[in-house]
Amino acid sequence: MKDTTIHLHSGFQIGRVDPRIFGGFLEHMGRAVYEGVYDPKSAHADEDGYRTDVLDALRRLRYTVMRYPGGNFVSGYHWMDGVGPREQRPTVRDLAWQSTEPNQIGTDEYMALCRKMGWTPMLTVNLGTGTPEEAHNWVEYCNSPAGTKYADLRVANGSEVPYGVKLWCLGNEMDGPWQLGHVPADQYAIRAQQAAKMMKDTDPTIEMVVCGSCTTQLPTYLEWDRQVLEYVGHYADYISLHRYVGNENDDTPDFLAISNGIDRQIEEMDAVCRYVEGKPGFASAWLGKKRAYLCFDEWNVWYRARGDEHQDGKGKFAPHLIEEVYNLEDALVVAGFLNSFIRHADVLKIANIAQIVNVIAPILTRGDDMLIQSIFYPLEMVAKRRDGISLTPVVQGPTYEGKTNGEVTVIDASAILTGQELHVFAVNRSVDESAVVHVDLADREIAALSDAELLTGPDAKAANSFEQPDLVKAQPLEDASIGEGKASVELPPLSAAAMTLRL
Repeated sequence: MKDTTIHLHSGFQIGRVDPRIFGGFLEHMGRAVYEGVYDPKSAHADEDGYRTDVLDALRRLRYTVMRYPGGNFVSGYHWMDGVGPREQRPTVRDLAWQSTEPNQIGTDEYMALCRKMGWTPMLTVNLGTGTPEEAHNWVEYCNSPAGTKYADLRVANGSEVPYGVKLWCLGNEMDGPWQLGHVPADQYAIRAQQAAKMMKDTDPTIEMVVCGSCTTQLPTYLEWDRQVLEYVGHYADYISLHRYVGNENDDTPDFLAISNGIDRQIEEMDAVCRYVEGKPGFASAWLGKKRAYLCFDEWNVWYRARGDEHQDGKGKFAPHLIEEVYNLEDALVVAGFLNSFIRHADVLKIANIAQIVNVIAPILTRGDDMLIQSIFYPLEMVAKRRDGISLTPVVQGPTYEGKTNGEVTVIDASAILTGQELHVFAVNRSVDESAVVHVDLADREIAALSDAELLTGPDAKAANSFEQPDLVKAQPLEDASIGEGKASVELPPLSAAAMTLRL
């Protein structure tokens, strides 16, 4: 294979990388909460019932924001069920996943977990079966000082100081016909605007994420987003987008080319935001002139664990739902998602991988055992090097044509500049050829390789298991060469590298 050069210039800046794009998502679904982060019967449980082995692994991923409690779950969730003495909380049937929910984890426990982990809380209100008033009450419970009904309830439940939750999502996937309380865009927009006004009247400092199109496959894609943004107006700080991808056709090269689709989805959603911002009359005295940015609050590889057998809990408590087993090619696609996010740092401000444990997650538990899955490693590799300014990469090298995703360069790349260091992330999508990759920062010289990691494995389908937990994992990358102010490295087929170069 011919060599590839990643051309960069410190003056060609996309924008500062918002650390909130390294967020997670914890939904009351399957074994994400119970038997996931929370398992008081586990040998690893701390004094609050949280699994220390799981939390220690999650700390390695340096999650910033944590979206909660759903997901489809939230459209049937009433937050008052999850506060107060645990023995008095109701056990309810969750209709989204047909599971039994005992409400042993709720707002106060979630906030305690966020504080324990250093996560910024991100709450999603119920705009499916819930009301704007219920959403307002939750903001009062979380953010208002003592002296009013719901703030006093929080104090009675043990938290005198307000939680100060700043990120609020106005429902979940309301464009999806599968969603409890699904309505057309114009009706959702009314509901969202009513909730947003009451919520911001309670705490003007909060930021709102309105529901955007949750898939590119519905006929309402982009038109839904236009209608919602035009009506909700300046209350919309962000609009959400979701994406789950898979290799249903068992075509590894095409699967790895999915970054084309991720880039396109971000750019199409951004185009809608810019269109609405630029419409005559949008910048009124009431609306203000302000654009919405993007919040990619659900994304991951998910395609094997689908169907009723994986999504119907049959009335059980903590059923095994959508527990995907991830392989090397999945990990490289996750690395591609992160590259795309970094390349769009000017418009993408928040992202949450769905989810963090057991449910389509980088971590699996089995009894007191825990497994690190392949997709854990690109998240960890990039999170270590996330701070700085995203630079525009021009990748010059071999290309190929994906059957459904179009032409891509064999090497997928992104870069972050921070002071005297340059972080470069590269994925070799070739299934059978190594690639020599040169990094050329045109206006500055690269002096040395500070540190680097490489993720690869025996083949595209290689996956970690409880019996072979280290089949796919990150290893130190030490054989990069520096010469004439440039860096060069050879990447094996099906690999991802994260490099920190000293300038």
